[in-house]
Amino acid sequence: MFFNVIDILGTIAFAISGVLVAMNKRMDLFGVVIIAFVTAVGGGTLRDLLIGQTPVAWMTDITYTYVILAAAVFAIVFQNKLNYLRTSLFLFDTIGIGLYTLVGLEKGLSAGLHPIICIFLGTMTASFGGVIRDILCNEIPVIFRKEIYATACILGGASYFILKQLPIDGNWVFIMAGSIVITIRLLAVKFKISLPNIYRNN
Repeated sequence: MFFNVIDILGTIAFAISGVLVAMNKRMDLFGVVIIAFVTAVGGGTLRDLLIGQTPVAWMTDITYTYVILAAAVFAIVFQNKLNYLRTSLFLFDTIGIGLYTLVGLEKGLSAGLHPIICIFLGTMTASFGGVIRDILCNEIPVIFRKEIYATACILGGASYFILKQLPIDGNWVFIMAGSIVITIRLLAVKFKISLPNIYRNN
């Protein structure tokens, strides 16, 4: 039950972030809904295909479609309340990667995969919906810029397995690991922390 709640919350966060990007690009209603949809389920779809779970999750559970549509309507109706689109997008995107990292990890564990592979799977689940969103919106994906994004997912995923070794309730492990992803991302942006530049100045 707790895992399902995390999954739905992540879907809502990413759907709203997709809507905000689409509205910023002045897309029509159809475009907004499509971007919301691919942002919310893009990473999960790739994950399910890689672990051989077909049909993929959103095709077997109509709840995802209802949640994405409801989140899209919410973001559109209350767009005037979301005046600072960049700030809102950043917050929803950050919450989304924190939640979806854990969803991907859990899916990997259920498939009996090695912890390192589970971390990669969690990172992919959290990141690739945003990659597809940015490509469709003609933007360089955040994951390919200097910003701490996938790195936060990897560190949060690693912390999940470390915390699991401690005498902590499983639900709290989820919350703490997800919070680590979100906190790292927030701190990285606030203090302008980024990965080192590999290019030398000519």
